[in-house]
Amino acid sequence: MHATPDQLAKLTIFGEFNQQENQTLIELADPLVFAPGATIVRQDESGDAMYILVRGEAEVTHRRGEREVQLATLKPGDFFGELALVDEGPRSATVTATTECMLLKVPQSVLRALAGVYPNAAFKMLYAIAKVLVSRMRAGNARYIDSLLAGGGAKG
Repeated sequence: MHATPDQLAKLTIFGEFNQQENQTLIELADPLVFAPGATIVRQDESGDAMYILVRGEAEVTHRRGEREVQLATLKPGDFFGELALVDEGPRSATVTATTECMLLKVPQSVLRALAGVYPNAAFKMLYAIAKVLVSRMRAGNARYIDSLLAGGGAKG
């Protein structure tokens, strides 16, 4: 089971890609299918790739001690593990398939190969990732400030 260029074209991260760039990424990346309930990545394990959800839904959870918190529900077009494109540090959360999922696994080597063939496509992909990361940071900052204000931590 493989992703198609048309499927990728519908995903936000590849919105700026042309048909050939999508086809090249499909040829370079590893397509993976996970059954419902399967663990895609596990918190604290070393990260070696990012994943792009092409089809299905997955749940992101973080465990600390006995407490587990659901962080997000991922849908087609969402991605995770993008920090592994920069370093191979530990995963910050566990991602579990809630339905059958098809993903593209994109290790650093795939991004480098894409940059070698289509440098503009690699730039477009990194720019799309950066936009999502900035959005996540803004949301996290807003939640942090709200928690400080709600807890009376602000001094004025």
